[in-house]
Amino acid sequence: MTTPAIEAHGVHVHLGASHVLRGVDLTVEHGEVVALLGANGSGKSTLVRTVVGVLTPSTGQVSLLGHHLGDDVPWQRVGYVPQRVSAAAGVPSTASEVVASGLLHGRRLALPRGWRRRTREALDLVGLADRADQATSQLSGGQQQRVLIARALVREPELLVLDEPVAGVDRPSQEAFAATMTRLVGDGITVLVVLHELGELADLITRAVVLRHGRVVHDGAPPRPHGGHDAAGHDHVHPHTSELPVQTPQVGLGEGPLDTTETEGRP
Repeated sequence: MTTPAIEAHGVHVHLGASHVLRGVDLTVEHGEVVALLGANGSGKSTLVRTVVGVLTPSTGQVSLLGHHLGDDVPWQRVGYVPQRVSAAAGVPSTASEVVASGLLHGRRLALPRGWRRRTREALDLVGLADRADQATSQLSGGQQQRVLIARALVREPELLVLDEPVAGVDRPSQEAFAATMTRLVGDGITVLVVLHELGELADLITRAVVLRHGRVVHDGAPPRPHGGHDAAGHDHVHPHTSELPVQTPQVGLGEGPLDTTETEGRP
């Protein structure tokens, strides 16, 4: 494919009085697995939400799969897993019903034929086929997150965008996620994933993009973790940026206080 899966040029985003993204450029080619890293408040979640059209850039342009953001984007080919959203929120539902909702989009308001089979297959990918008929409220937080990943995978997407998919989830769910990603990457899916640390995905990551104060400060080889970051039980807060080379100008990013904050949890 000649056009990248994701193209963002000169993206600025304001949330209230905060200037969160400041001229971000990002390109993700088909077949890449790109990790988006940075400290809390650096703009990671704001960037992925802008990429998938949840937020509108103040200035700049974003394209997905060769289409500018809007109705022309083939959304059925895009899977998105937001940050820390409970699958049990809202109307009571089973894991299967939550996953099946991923087959609906702006151009399809009725479930397609074969939706039960596709739903079971997506749940099987995340190791929850045996929980298909269980109420999501009865699942652990990690299992609920895996249901949301299955909801994105049920579309059989070409592009998968994930915002901290394993943050705060149990170890079995982390291992199931890593196994799922290994299979998907082997099939050639394109991935943009927000992470606090590379962890078990380190061998899959082809490139790392690091944000600091709303700007890209590194775009290249994934950084090596500090000693002990890969130890079992390590409580990782925010990684890596102190040892990365600065590859873009950082006007106004000296020793002053952090002047941007991400507004997590917006719709």
